[in-house]
Amino acid sequence: MTERLSTGQHRLDDVRANYETIVENIAKAAQRSGRKPEDITFLAATKTVEPEIINYAISLGLKKIGENRVQELLSKYDEYDLKNADLQFIGHLQKNKVRQIIGKVSMIQSVDSVKLAEEISKQSVKNDLVTDILVEVNIGREENKSGIMEEQADEILAEIAEFDGLRVRGLMSVPPICDSKQDILKYFDKMYRMFIDISGKKMDNISMDFLSMGMSDDYSEAILSGANMIRVGSALFGARVYR
Repeated sequence: MTERLSTGQHRLDDVRANYETIVENIAKAAQRSGRKPEDITFLAATKTVEPEIINYAISLGLKKIGENRVQELLSKYDEYDLKNADLQFIGHLQKNKVRQIIGKVSMIQSVDSVKLAEEISKQSVKNDLVTDILVEVNIGREENKSGIMEEQADEILAEIAEFDGLRVRGLMSVPPICDSKQDILKYFDKMYRMFIDISGKKMDNISMDFLSMGMSDDYSEAILSGANMIRVGSALFGARVYR
């Protein structure tokens, strides 16, 4: 029993140390990019992480959490400390599961098609809600990843903007795994240019408030390239334990 408690405390100590390191790194990257630390949204990716560990991170000051899988989100939902943190959905979302999370999440970051946006609109209107979304861009043009292609953005955004019950708040992306920081920066820079280009077009019902990119291995580089939201999991909670 004592060993289990000490192991649990050790993990909490690790989370605290990791959290402090990430916050410090965010501040440094923000300052280097000419912004303030508070301009960057730190969202913790909580896939496979137990609610008590998530809530401990929230107690340290974490304000946003994101789940990748609907079933896991639902199984943990009642245990999240949502009085002190905001819950978002950041994974691939199937149309037939949209109704299960509408009203439970403040934002769906992974909208990768007009049909998915239409379903989010339908379920939001049905529940008298407006759901914030980010449009996912497949910036690396990878066949095994979801997201719209860069050249489709204007047409798809214009179509999505017509739907009731949702607001487009920006873009998100998961660039390819790269061998070097220089390679990943090319994708981040391309996303930022796209973000700025769309911002300048001032399209109705489309606010480029968030550019969500950068994860545990590259969040500092993402911030330096213009991201204002990062999604960090293993750097905070430790290596994933898949079940």
